[in-house]
Amino acid sequence: MSFGSPNNPYGQQPQNPQQPPQGYGYPQQPPAGQPGQPSYGYPQQPPQGVPPQQGYGYPQQPGGYPQQPGYPQGGGYPGGYPGGPMPNVASMGRRFGARVIDWLILGAVYSVLSFAGIAGAMNSVNDCDPNSADYSTCVDNAGSDFAGKFFVVFGALAVLGLLYEWMMIGLLGATLGKMAVGVRVVKADTGQKPGLGSSFIRYIIIAVGGFLCGIGQLLVFLSPFWDKSGRQQGWHDKAASTMVIQN
Repeated sequence: MSFGSPNNPYGQQPQNPQQPPQGYGYPQQPPAGQPGQPSYGYPQQPPQGVPPQQGYGYPQQPGGYPQQPGYPQGGGYPGGYPGGPMPNVASMGRRFGARVIDWLILGAVYSVLSFAGIAGAMNSVNDCDPNSADYSTCVDNAGSDFAGKFFVVFGALAVLGLLYEWMMIGLLGATLGKMAVGVRVVKADTGQKPGLGSSFIRYIIIAVGGFLCGIGQLLVFLSPFWDKSGRQQGWHDKAASTMVIQN
């Protein structure tokens, strides 16, 4: 037994001169008909009929990253949207100032209508002739006329107050008094204008409180002091899902 020839001392088989030498270098291509082994480098193409494998990473969303939930853009709270900074809640001092201005405006209109009704009733009394036999009857008729005009004026004032608060808050988000001090009413969940439905509910809560000699109305106006949510919502705001913010 020999360990090799002098030209091949280790007994290795001679390589085919037509076959490239094995060793380091590029990976060898597998013979035809045999499945190829995965190699390092560029990813291999999948066989025909096999769906491609999804690579690692975050799944692609159509149109980019998904939008985060929040208030709709445009007309939201100044200073932030939901999940962001708390909106600039109106102070009670500003809200009180807005009420005073509204009372003065409505009070001026009420005074004009009231004086017009009283003047009309006095004219009816002055038209009665003291020397006539039916003077007392004329005065009684003038009193009835005054009472009728008083209820008409009272009803007109109630309707005027309703339209003033209801329509302006619902459509504009603010009365003249609120515009003067720079506050407005918005929906607490969207930051948009309240709309006529929420504005009506808000006004009715205030109006019902006024029937108890004004005590209930005063409690409604003071109720934001007892709100623990940080939004200073009064009972009328909670019923209508609104809040008052500063512009």
